[in-house]
Amino acid sequence: MNAVVDTARRQKEEYAAGEDRPLGSYLGTLAVYALTTGTLALLGRRLRDGAPAIGLADLALMTVTTHKASRLITKDPVTSPLRAPFTRYSGTAGPAELSEEVRGKGVRHAVGELITCPFCTSQWVATAYAAGLVFAPDATRLAGATMTAVAGSDWLQLAYARLQKSAEG
Repeated sequence: MNAVVDTARRQKEEYAAGEDRPLGSYLGTLAVYALTTGTLALLGRRLRDGAPAIGLADLALMTVTTHKASRLITKDPVTSPLRAPFTRYSGTAGPAELSEEVRGKGVRHAVGELITCPFCTSQWVATAYAAGLVFAPDATRLAGATMTAVAGSDWLQLAYARLQKSAEG
């Protein structure tokens, strides 16, 4: 057992090259994700006869919802209280978005990286959406349609602001 621990420590040191990289906490995050998705898959298999068919309309809703929900979780000022224990405010990052620095060590740092990265968070959001299609498809599609409308509204707001700026000179 000591040989395994020693090998893991040596690999971490070689990988991190002197930087503070919480590999053990990342591994814990991966384990939580695997356990959650495995549990959802087993429950879905027990409660349903088969996996739901995901057509192009569902895929489009899932894609836009995943994008919008990931940005909402990781960048929106309104959700900053959820990120505050893991981050430090460092300014704005665009229209209605914040820039935050990850703080802490170990699990705190790993969670901070996860919840400030829309690319990282999108995998969790997409998995939750897929589970929603298995367990509550109508409610999931309603939530997806809502987030898609919000994303569309965002694009219209940006286009309007650009047109307004252009008209002013």
